[in-house]
Amino acid sequence: CQWILRYIRYFGGKTHPRLLGAKDIEAFLSHLATEDKVTASTQRQALNALVFLYKHVLDISLEEEIAPARSKRVTSPPTVMTQAEVQRLLAAMEGKPALMAKLIYGSGMRLMECIRLRVQDIDFGQNLIFVRGGKGGKDRTTVLPKNLRDEMLKQIEAVKTLHHKDLEEGFGDVYVPEALARKYPKASRATGWQWIFPAKLRSIDPRSGKEMRHHVLESVLQKSVKRAAEQAEINKRVGCHTLRHSFATHMLESGVNIRVLQELLGHADVKTTEIYTHVMSRDIRNLQSPLDRI
Repeated sequence: CQWILRYIRYFGGKTHPRLLGAKDIEAFLSHLATEDKVTASTQRQALNALVFLYKHVLDISLEEEIAPARSKRVTSPPTVMTQAEVQRLLAAMEGKPALMAKLIYGSGMRLMECIRLRVQDIDFGQNLIFVRGGKGGKDRTTVLPKNLRDEMLKQIEAVKTLHHKDLEEGFGDVYVPEALARKYPKASRATGWQWIFPAKLRSIDPRSGKEMRHHVLESVLQKSVKRAAEQAEINKRVGCHTLRHSFATHMLESGVNIRVLQELLGHADVKTTEIYTHVMSRDIRNLQSPLDRI
């Protein structure tokens, strides 16, 4: 590990870590923060690596508190596209990647949440999407854009046709959580559990050894979004997560309550959601000065 090597070199390269301790770790981490100017996350990585070294490799307990000088946490505002830029980006995409990109921008889902959608997660009656096992293992509900209704119905019909073909060929299984598979042995072949965005080809599932149809790889959409951004001449660092950032910002600009947005995005803390208030455009022309109200 590079951090262990750098730690040893910091003390001259000839002292065994067994002869060093908590105060030495503290000095090394402080050096990283004050001299090397590493970020807070990098400093934390170094700390974790050294704790692992002492606890699991050297079998030495670090009982003293390690309190180094802390790296400053730098929070950068998220990259957000204007609605015109989003239109240009989506216009440069086609097929399944275009539908997935529209879904992320229209609902605020994360990339993997979109890719892992199942047929039963779409409620067309209420125009809702059920996001299951999101970040932190939490379930939530978000909006299904009404103008994607027909495209989503068409995609699900295509999934059903593909699933029927797989069943006829003696396959048709998809991965389902182990506990559910034990309780409902036929769930893996049920239409409701099929991926909305399935892979073109079946593959061997490493967990079960069965030939199954997996969902598409995230790289399919990542590459498509990158190409579309270049084609649309959007001079920003645009990725799949930019669509989620843009959803959040445009929802705030349209007047959605920040607590409601927090629920839609699946943020545990509203402070995470508040970062979007720093990048939303504000029209101050109609604001009234308090002096004018006297």
